[in-house]
Amino acid sequence: MSAIIAIVGRPNVGKSTLFNRLVGKKLALVDDQPGVTRDRREGEASLGHLNFTVIDTAGLEEAEKDSLAARMRAQTETAIEQADVILFMIDARLGLTPMDQPFADLVRRSGKPVILLANKAEGNKGKDGVMEAYSLGLGDPVPFSAEHGEGTADLLEALAPYVADEPEEDEEEAWEDVPAAVADDEDADPNRPLRVTIIGRPNAGKSTLVNRMIGEERLLTGPEAGITRDTISVEWEWRGRPVKLFDTAGMRKRARIDEKLEKLAVADSLRAIRFAEVVVVLLDATIPFEKQDLTLADLTEREGRAVVIGLNKWDLVADKQGLLAELKEKAHHLLAQIRGVEIVPLSGIAGEGIDRLMQAVFRAYDVWNRRVSTARINRWLEGVLSAHPPPAVAGRRIKIRYMTQAKARPPTFALFGNQLEHLPVSYLRYLTNNLREAFELPGTPVRLHTRGGNNPYDKAKG
Repeated sequence: MSAIIAIVGRPNVGKSTLFNRLVGKKLALVDDQPGVTRDRREGEASLGHLNFTVIDTAGLEEAEKDSLAARMRAQTETAIEQADVILFMIDARLGLTPMDQPFADLVRRSGKPVILLANKAEGNKGKDGVMEAYSLGLGDPVPFSAEHGEGTADLLEALAPYVADEPEEDEEEAWEDVPAAVADDEDADPNRPLRVTIIGRPNAGKSTLVNRMIGEERLLTGPEAGITRDTISVEWEWRGRPVKLFDTAGMRKRARIDEKLEKLAVADSLRAIRFAEVVVVLLDATIPFEKQDLTLADLTEREGRAVVIGLNKWDLVADKQGLLAELKEKAHHLLAQIRGVEIVPLSGIAGEGIDRLMQAVFRAYDVWNRRVSTARINRWLEGVLSAHPPPAVAGRRIKIRYMTQAKARPPTFALFGNQLEHLPVSYLRYLTNNLREAFELPGTPVRLHTRGGNNPYDKAKG
């Protein structure tokens, strides 16, 4: 296993900026205001010839017991326990503060090797802070600039004794930034973990559910809405099948989002949807199908991801059978674009319904990947056209010649014929719904594109 490096320090010293530089991607949210990072975040990093796992952590702060800040600090202390080496970061421009010394004592007591990193040391402004850092008793400080990359060679030299040389794995860890066209390639490695993103309104219970699924308090939870900011990925295994879970920030109505930081968090959540294979839209069962819930489900469908709806907090529902029947009926009418989507009652806090949820996730994934032979499609098309032919346009009948499936992930079909650009939207919707029913494609986006030209399979036309 590669060495684990934890980046710790008080808020706003540049930990997330360094994390992003080491992993080579802007995975962690970065902003000028302190306290942006809350959960600990892991990534595969490289520096020169060294490859290792790096953990970004929340800023260390003194906090009252049971407060959000205290839970954030607990996450950072867990990262320190897991780490092989600690990068203790200070702000060289600001110099030492009263907060730095007690936290330096904390990392010293851990017994782990500590590298003291004096960040923001570019130019002359950070020189005094670098000299002050000696007083922490953590050895020689490494002058560094996470923003500009200055001091990289010195950091490499400091890390080298603790990180074994490992050959780079070809493209294994580049999956985070694979373009959508490649991510949707049907020949993608079947041994890759299934990428499942969990989205929902703030306080729907997303982080609580993920913690229960993986069996540890990996993510920050609490009664406060909007705790999660960064999208956090967690490796998991369900019934022997690898899964990569993505917990996201709660997404409110666009009109209510006015803070820059929340906009960044929502953008991060949207990116997680685009790179997912299955998206679980988590609803609060006590107030289900709010307008924002429908917006999130529609957004997922437009991105072409497989969809499962989770009804969280089901333990708080009195008439379970009656409500479930009512919500399935509502989904049929309100979510016609993903008609047949599975709705799974569950309780993240009680750990109920997780197995049912994952069964639904893998079923949705299978449907999303489904392919139908051209022969079957055209036998179906012949029957549909006989029962309900397309309408005439300006006295001329639209001629549909044949159909084929262009790709899966999601199922996408191409319809060939003459004057198809004049087909009414209602008729295309009729064909799409009929396709969904005939070939058992419930709850997944179905794309239907029209194409002009002759049927290449019609041998009589040469």
